[in-house]
Amino acid sequence: MQLAIHTLDDAPADSRPVLEGIADDLGLVPNLAATAAASPALLAGFDGLRRAVAVTKLDPVLREVAGLAVGVAVDNHYGVAFHSTVLAGLGVDEPDITAMRDGKSPSDPTQAAVHDLAGDIVAGRGSVRDATIERATEAGLTTEAILEILLETTFAGLVGMIDNLAGRVELDGFLGARAWT
Repeated sequence: MQLAIHTLDDAPADSRPVLEGIADDLGLVPNLAATAAASPALLAGFDGLRRAVAVTKLDPVLREVAGLAVGVAVDNHYGVAFHSTVLAGLGVDEPDITAMRDGKSPSDPTQAAVHDLAGDIVAGRGSVRDATIERATEAGLTTEAILEILLETTFAGLVGMIDNLAGRVELDGFLGARAWT
């Protein structure tokens, strides 16, 4: 299904205030959000999840590790490029980013526990193996952190579904260097 990348000028009227809020927060309207704008309800859900994820207590690196794990699991090219770009900006080593883009765990034990937890959440549709939860708690993740990882996997899953339904949303310029095939 081909979905248009809307602008503030041509988006449905009910989507425009949400797009303006995203632009105010991020300094731009990412193409993924501009694609979701065809449905004001979808865009509102996307933005609500985006805002909820932004206020979690979860370490930003761990949040992005979870997002990247989901992106790979659901074959989401936009999400993989986005989370890879953010992780590089947060100082994560390139070999770890490459490993995650290849579906493998990073070398850091806590990041690996988050990566595997996010992958299990997606694969099991929320049903996670006891060993995965045990590993996450042994890595220091609290119940709150595990639930915040669930929130990130939900948001990343929505991004993946939009991207996949749209037949791959055109990457924003700042994501091009991290395109994933």
